[in-house]
Amino acid sequence: MKQTLLFLFASIVMMTAVTAQKAEVVTNNKPGWHKIGETTVSFKADKDALVVLGADKFKAIRIRVTDAPIRVEDLEVYYENGSKEDIQLRSEFKKGSDSRVIDLKGLDRNLKKVVFVYHSLPNWKGDKAHVELYGLK
Repeated sequence: MKQTLLFLFASIVMMTAVTAQKAEVVTNNKPGWHKIGETTVSFKADKDALVVLGADKFKAIRIRVTDAPIRVEDLEVYYENGSKEDIQLRSEFKKGSDSRVIDLKGLDRNLKKVVFVYHSLPNWKGDKAHVELYGLK
């Protein structure tokens, strides 16, 4: 019985970590690149979501990786109109590197949230990658 309860508790904790979302507010509508949000990835979860609020209409996005390497499999981009765009990156990013510029499709490009699907890469220091999301207006 104790093992079943312990397993159930661990499962709930893991699901909470995987589905955790961070809300980010964008207040600027000027043309150019704007930091939308950031997250520090863990070695436990393989998904992080940034919820975008405010001035959330962008033409393109890109990510910047700092502190440690990471392998980003996909970006799941959710729009305010209910549509979703899956962007396959399938790339390893070294510490201090940027992704390519990713053009967003469609006319209604108001972001609702962006989900990162990734794998932390082992490093001898145990550093965690810090990922920043930028949007182009």
